[in-house]
Amino acid sequence: MNLKGLAITVVLLTLMQAHTAADAQANSRAGANRQTPPVSTPSTTTAPVTSSPTPNIDSESGARNEPVQHITVANPPPTPLAWALHDKITWAATVVLAILGYVGILLALSLLKKIDRQTGYAETAAEAAAASAQAALLNAQALIHSERPWVLMTVEPSRSAENSFTVMATNRGRTPARIIATTNGSKIAIDEKHLPSTPEYKEQKTDAPLTPIILLPGESTPIEPFCRDDVRGLCDSEERYRRIETWEERVFLYGKVTYRDLIAPADSQVHETNWCCWYIHGRQNSGLVIAGPPEYNSHT
Repeated sequence: MNLKGLAITVVLLTLMQAHTAADAQANSRAGANRQTPPVSTPSTTTAPVTSSPTPNIDSESGARNEPVQHITVANPPPTPLAWALHDKITWAATVVLAILGYVGILLALSLLKKIDRQTGYAETAAEAAAASAQAALLNAQALIHSERPWVLMTVEPSRSAENSFTVMATNRGRTPARIIATTNGSKIAIDEKHLPSTPEYKEQKTDAPLTPIILLPGESTPIEPFCRDDVRGLCDSEERYRRIETWEERVFLYGKVTYRDLIAPADSQVHETNWCCWYIHGRQNSGLVIAGPPEYNSHT
């Protein structure tokens, strides 16, 4: 049952109770005004039995007069009493209050429906505002990522020495980058699948701290030089060096560059670029190319 049907039921019950109260009040007044006939006491003496009454004969006219019979009602029906003015006013006031209550309930239901609709509109507007804010945040983040510096690693051969290479860091972003730290390491393994899952770096010397390097968009700086003669320094025995010459084992160079956006606040996020290279040792010529698993070539 909906609220409107419930309101109609309440009004009908109120009207019925008002009418019942008015009838009860009228009946109580009628009962108070009604007189109870006295109860006749039966006589202890018995009337003598006589013959049928002799009709009276008028002496002058000679006509016979019949005896007159009277019918007496023991309890006459009460005469209905009209409503008093007070009862009419009470019943009318009850009806008016019931109608006003019904109208008030209808108005309250209408107000509740309007509040419900307004609440739905407010929730829809809040959801739309949240979606717009999320879209604006994503656009701002995309703009920040597009305008930030991106330091990428490349390998360039040396122009002054044969079989010599340099790992270069180049700013490919749109804003200047400040390089605040570099970390290098090397590993001899059968292939890149046998490298440790987490890069193991050399301990850095703290005697001479790194001077921050500022890279403008498009600029580069050397990070790690390597040549053919450096291979023997990585081998702990001649057997290991021979295995590298026959390509039974490989030399991997890897490292990490830590930098910050130059125009960003001092407490902004620090970015990192991990790099890994494979040194190819040939009989006459050598090479250095970017290689390694994704964990060794990640960007933040």
